[in-house]
Amino acid sequence: MTDLSVATLAGHLPDKRQVAVSFSRAASSYDSVAELQRAVGHELMTRLPAGLAPQRWLDLGSGTGYFSRVLSQQFAHSEGLALDIAHGMLTFARPLGGAAYFIAADAESLPLQPNSCDLVFSSLALQWCADFDRVLSEVHRVLKPGGVLAFASLCVGTLSELRDSWRTVDGQVHVNRFREFERYQQLCAESDLRVLDLQSQPHVLHYAQVRQLTHELKALGAHNLNPGRPEGLTGRARLQGLVSAYEQFRQPQGLPATYQVVYGILEKTR
Repeated sequence: MTDLSVATLAGHLPDKRQVAVSFSRAASSYDSVAELQRAVGHELMTRLPAGLAPQRWLDLGSGTGYFSRVLSQQFAHSEGLALDIAHGMLTFARPLGGAAYFIAADAESLPLQPNSCDLVFSSLALQWCADFDRVLSEVHRVLKPGGVLAFASLCVGTLSELRDSWRTVDGQVHVNRFREFERYQQLCAESDLRVLDLQSQPHVLHYAQVRQLTHELKALGAHNLNPGRPEGLTGRARLQGLVSAYEQFRQPQGLPATYQVVYGILEKTR
């Protein structure tokens, strides 16, 4: 395992201000291409502990508010908080309801009182946080004793086909980087939260053409945001090289795009 420190990983992850701007711009197009995000979030919902009945929940990295609305239906008599770093996402989500409050903030510095939430739900947001240890510390602070963190994130191996295909074209950074699953295991084990469940499983989508995948990533706001990414337009020759390389992965269902999804359920015991 390559042990990426916070400082090292921060050098590989996008600047959070760029993440906020990118996702804000994608607010109106996000839900139209969010097949993976819906599937992963609903899977995370099934993993919540049986009998969970939070009085107050936090949707951390709430995006367009889709799962804020799911949570409000699941826990009809609770108070919901939707928090996201992207103002554009909150502006989009607010008229659709689901949460009592919509908060623009960073997952690494939550503007909430200690012991104020029974559930923190976060689906496909925490992969953008370089200091995951800080996120866990903040979640522990705001959870009540007995409260639960349920999160889904991405780890190394995500979009491996796209990464490998670009690697045959040039040596530049074209695909977002994520931490190793082993690093999630280590940080969760070392946190003040008790790990009830933590596992990684692949989720594969298929596309007829590469451009459908790259268009979807752009519409989600999750296209290449890495430091060291190439600036400007990608030339036709390099795009043709990408298409040719990606074709080597083609399956009967189409061109695969693999996402390595981390599912975690943690509890505050004290």
